[in-house]
Amino acid sequence: MKKNIDIYLFCAVVGLVLFGLVMIYSASYIWAEYKFDDAFKYVKQQGLFIVIGIFLMILVSKVDYRIYENKALFIFLCCIILLILVLIPGIGKIRNGSRSWFGIGSFGIQPSEFAKLGLIILTSKYLSKSNKFIKNLTKGVIPILAVLFLVFGLIMLQPDFGTGMIIVVSILAMLFVAGVNMKFFIGLGAIGVVGIVVLILIAPYRMDRITSFIDPWSDPLGTGFQIIQSLYAIGPGGLLGMGFLNSRQKHFYLPEPQTDFIFSIISEEFGILGIIIVASFFIFILYRGIKIALKCENLFGKYLAFGMIFQILIQTVMNLMVVVGLIPVTGVTLPFLSYGGSSLLISMISIGILLNISRNST
Repeated sequence: MKKNIDIYLFCAVVGLVLFGLVMIYSASYIWAEYKFDDAFKYVKQQGLFIVIGIFLMILVSKVDYRIYENKALFIFLCCIILLILVLIPGIGKIRNGSRSWFGIGSFGIQPSEFAKLGLIILTSKYLSKSNKFIKNLTKGVIPILAVLFLVFGLIMLQPDFGTGMIIVVSILAMLFVAGVNMKFFIGLGAIGVVGIVVLILIAPYRMDRITSFIDPWSDPLGTGFQIIQSLYAIGPGGLLGMGFLNSRQKHFYLPEPQTDFIFSIISEEFGILGIIIVASFFIFILYRGIKIALKCENLFGKYLAFGMIFQILIQTVMNLMVVVGLIPVTGVTLPFLSYGGSSLLISMISIGILLNISRNST
């Protein structure tokens, strides 16, 4: 029996997105005025994506999620084609050293964001059909890992290590929920450490990020610049912050603060109180998402709900860990708050799927 959508989850997401728009203005208006002679440049672009995102979230919330089970392979193959096309010079656009974008006018679409969604749908279908032998490494786990590392490999060719890690950790979390033996994760963790070391060795800029993470003050004007400026933003915030629009670090100290480091500006302007409020929104969204997953009796829907909420949670945690200097800079945005159309649209579509699962769960 169909129910009403989870209005609490819907309102929490819309509230967070609108607060993000306000903070994008605060973080970007000085840079936008200088670069484009338009203080609202980023706000107008993000506002357009928010309108599209809310429309898509409502639309997707009305589409029976079980349709994705039948179309899982088709959706995934479309994502693979996009990941291949973006690597072709003249089609894919290079931004910040990565060929990760399709340029459409002044907007950019990042196919790796859509790959996150496509792979979660495919994995959910696979796990729901393979539930009886998922604990068998050869029959149950290896096939989905092969698909996972195909996607990860294509994303690393761009390269986009941050998005690749979100996808890997999200799928591994789904396997954990499915009941895969813990010994598998220990072994995979060892392989993962070796793989990360290799990736660092073949791309020197990643070693620079590791070095700046360990001691950012060893190169304060180079690789350590971003994290130092982020900490300078967070530190003075205190209990109540410096006040809305009163951030100092957005005055050409913290590069493009409306994107990956928007949480630094929130911390600076709203202090610990602002941090608690934003964290509470994310915790509430996580709680509602897990509750929806646990209530769903359809196995595909259950795994799909877990996958949707996992990828949002993992991306959030990775961004916050970067901002406070716990892990090296990855280029991962903060869901619902950071400037960026592709990330926002996928996050809101994911919430739309969760809302539909909540409507159709018995």
